Amino acid sequence: MSRIGNSPVTIPDGVTVSLNDNVITVKGKLGELHQEIKDINVKVEDNEVILERPSELKDHKSKHGLYRALIQNMVEGVSQGFTKKLELVGVGYRASNQGQKLDLAIGFSHNIVLDLAPEIKVETVSEKGKNPIVILTSFDKQLVGQVAAKIRAFRKPEPYKGKGIKFVGEQIRRKAGKSA
Repeated sequence: MSRIGNSPVTIPDGVTVSLNDNVITVKGKLGELHQEIKDINVKVEDNEVILERPSELKDHKSKHGLYRALIQNMVEGVSQGFTKKLELVGVGYRASNQGQKLDLAIGFSHNIVLDLAPEIKVETVSEKGKNPIVILTSFDKQLVGQVAAKIRAFRKPEPYKGKGIKFVGEQIRRKAGKSA
């Protein structure tokens, strides 16, 4: 029994949810998202989205909770939005942005320039004595997570000194250095 899939998704004020031909569309003040839904019955009643599975097959059970979580993320995204913060830890590591271009200086012989999708808003914070922070904001949770993971993959935090790009609040497993 799917505990997540059985609970309905409540629709806040200012958000409209429509369903046609197995494609659910969620519109809000921040944007519009679409998701194709297969094998699961979806009903939009009052201010709730209710998902029901047609049978007790393993495939239907797994998709029941998945689609409910995706719809919940879509509703939350178009009403409030999602934010990911990345911290650049290392001497001489810098981040700057101009519009949708993110420029990272993270210890390579050249700077990494990343063109971001128009749905993502990027902001860089650099204070003296503190590590630079890159703030990514969007209404699409999947897109924000994917872009943040791509930026982090350029220079993952290493376990000895902790240098690299990490999420704010992330704990890095540290290793002891060589013992002389």
